[in-house]
Amino acid sequence: MEYTGARRLYIMPRGSNVRQMTSPDFRNPGEARAICVFCGSGAGASPEFTEAARLVGALLAQKGVGLVYGGGDIGLMGEVARSALAHGGRVTGIIPDFLIRREHMPDPAAEGRETIIVSDMHTRKRLMYERADAFLALPGGIGTLEELVEQMTWSQLGQHTRPIMVLNTLGFWDPLFELLRHMRQAMFLRPGLDASYMIAAEPAGAIDALLAAIASARAASPDPGDDRPPAPGPF
Repeated sequence: MEYTGARRLYIMPRGSNVRQMTSPDFRNPGEARAICVFCGSGAGASPEFTEAARLVGALLAQKGVGLVYGGGDIGLMGEVARSALAHGGRVTGIIPDFLIRREHMPDPAAEGRETIIVSDMHTRKRLMYERADAFLALPGGIGTLEELVEQMTWSQLGQHTRPIMVLNTLGFWDPLFELLRHMRQAMFLRPGLDASYMIAAEPAGAIDALLAAIASARAASPDPGDDRPPAPGPF
């Protein structure tokens, strides 16, 4: 692992054991941890998508919760990260090396920002999982959908119990919810195997519900330390 700067830029060589890497900024048991935000590298057709992303970043910072995200500086990804930093938050961006130019990786030396450069998408998703206590999906494209559904799948299969929240700005995710209803009616989502997730229409409600769910999980655990398991595999 190549290490650059004051705990801000990590470059993971191919074949490295990423499970051994932790950041002191996000692993102290007595501090607020982090929520992983999945969202688009585009801004979408409505300014309300951008406004919601900015509010998510601001709320996380104001509540002392770190942001983990895909590491880009464009679209909703850039909006949520810049807003978190502007409000004094802590941001970890995890980006594959082949996306650095396409998604405009921001300056890793910015105050409050940690950047991790990895070799592939699988490693990116693994680290995003391992550094988060909950997941929040904003509007986005195929990549955002895939990240969200993967966490739903792992939850469905009993591989984790971390809260999953879908921020349904302007009803963006309604078609997904309709598809899930169709799956239930067709008996492909059978009783006991349903996907576990929450839905909120506004950023404040989404963040508050996630923090309440995280607090409930902590209260149920006798160990105040870092109880997050390694990412399910294989990818």
